[in-house]
Amino acid sequence: MNKIVKLEDLTSIFKNGMTIMIGGFLDCGTPETIIDMLVKLNIKELTVIGNDTGYPDKGIGKLVVNGQVKKVIASHIGTNPETGRRMNSGEMEVELSPQGTLIERIRAAGSGLGGVLTQTGIGTIVEDGKRKISIDGKEYLLELPLKADVALVKGSIVDEFGNACYKGTTKNFNPYIAMAADNVIMEAENLVKCEELNREDIMTPGVLVNYIVKEEF
Repeated sequence: MNKIVKLEDLTSIFKNGMTIMIGGFLDCGTPETIIDMLVKLNIKELTVIGNDTGYPDKGIGKLVVNGQVKKVIASHIGTNPETGRRMNSGEMEVELSPQGTLIERIRAAGSGLGGVLTQTGIGTIVEDGKRKISIDGKEYLLELPLKADVALVKGSIVDEFGNACYKGTTKNFNPYIAMAADNVIMEAENLVKCEELNREDIMTPGVLVNYIVKEEF
């Protein structure tokens, strides 16, 4: 199967009301080429899961500014004033999840786990509406897994099968969201032949990846 496709080949995948995970940390390791395509498609009512909502002109922020997002699940939104404005006006729902908890919820979905127990957030608004479980006299919040219809991943070096390596901060979220979605689209910063990757450097195995697109500048 040839996984390398053009952007226009992906348009039929995206529908109104989808849940989409997007990798990256602010504008580091974010699949901007695919996000720009989503802006042009102008699909609506999206639930977007990611570390943050980027900036107004970068990352997830471009979808927020364009009014395409119904709900965001993220660890912080402070770098994008439009997210806060839409949240306060009721135009968009924002679920804030502590960063460590957020990545563990994604990892749980990818690993087939029923949830994560954590003490982070007990006694704060984070616990509202969540089940508490007592173990050995200590209370924990049960945080449920997060899964998506599509994950948009940015790989630093990607081979033709979809095996991917990541550099620096891009390692934080991208490898985990690739495990937690029905379809995985990999944006390749550098695209190489299969035999060019060192097997020890691969963090996302190609078997998880459905489609590959080359980053556009």
